[in-house]
Amino acid sequence: MKRRSFLKASIAAPLVTISPENILGQEPSDSMSKKEGIIVRFLGTGAADWNGRDNRGELRRLSSILVDNHILFDLTAGNMEMIPADCKPDVLFYTHSHKDHYDPETALQLGLKRIYLSQTWYDIAKKEFKEAANRLKVVMPEIVPLYVGQMVQIGTLRVTPLPASHVTGYLFEQTLIYLLEKDGARVIYATDTGGIPALAARLAGIDAHDRDGKPITGLIMEATMGMGYDNDYRIFTHSSVDCVSRIVDVLEKTKRYMPFENQPVYLTHMARTLHGTQAELDTSLPKSLKAAYDGLEVMFKSN
Repeated sequence: MKRRSFLKASIAAPLVTISPENILGQEPSDSMSKKEGIIVRFLGTGAADWNGRDNRGELRRLSSILVDNHILFDLTAGNMEMIPADCKPDVLFYTHSHKDHYDPETALQLGLKRIYLSQTWYDIAKKEFKEAANRLKVVMPEIVPLYVGQMVQIGTLRVTPLPASHVTGYLFEQTLIYLLEKDGARVIYATDTGGIPALAARLAGIDAHDRDGKPITGLIMEATMGMGYDNDYRIFTHSSVDCVSRIVDVLEKTKRYMPFENQPVYLTHMARTLHGTQAELDTSLPKSLKAAYDGLEVMFKSN
């Protein structure tokens, strides 16, 4: 799509988040890499309003994950310090063009070889990467346009882009969430989206109307708003804790969510001003949900 075919819309208002300390979850372990499944390390779990530690002393970097030690989903400068020294990421998938998820200079400094993003803003991203590469005097990575429903194979991991419910400054940009599949594990990574759109559910196999559907075994989902915020203006482009909880209830009832050994749904992209502390989240969230924190590493397996 040509750049001139994009219309500038008003930039979505920045959002918020919170941070780590103690949490119930599966902590990083050297043995994880020896197991079969999908390893996810949270490099950041915050929304756009996080800027250093808040008055509670907590910190959440902007939302980003590292999968199987070499595949990134979104990346900004603050995430770099959370990448383990022995990891050499080479592939990056972007969910959308908002600056709390997308930063060409950081991607170039990391030396990534290949960048995937929605074809609806491919021309824009390629131009911005080229300009950043010229400033830094580094080699351009390969920029690959993605189409909704188009599966990409990265080693043993299958990645399928799904449509999100979110808007950016580019009116016709289709923002994305992702389905990750490996060794029987099926995980949806959904950040910056108001719920799970119907087409995304159908493509992922979790639409109850689809008799040939297939359950997911893991879910990482944004909860920009905390509990009791379903009347917040962000509801059109983001999810609340209550929204995620209802989604999980429906998926469990329809047998479209079948986690390994009752693994919880992990919340990310949490707004600083709309959530309690990590300790408060640990004790107040519904049983099926856990607030992820920066540095948490989780293994998703199949049943």
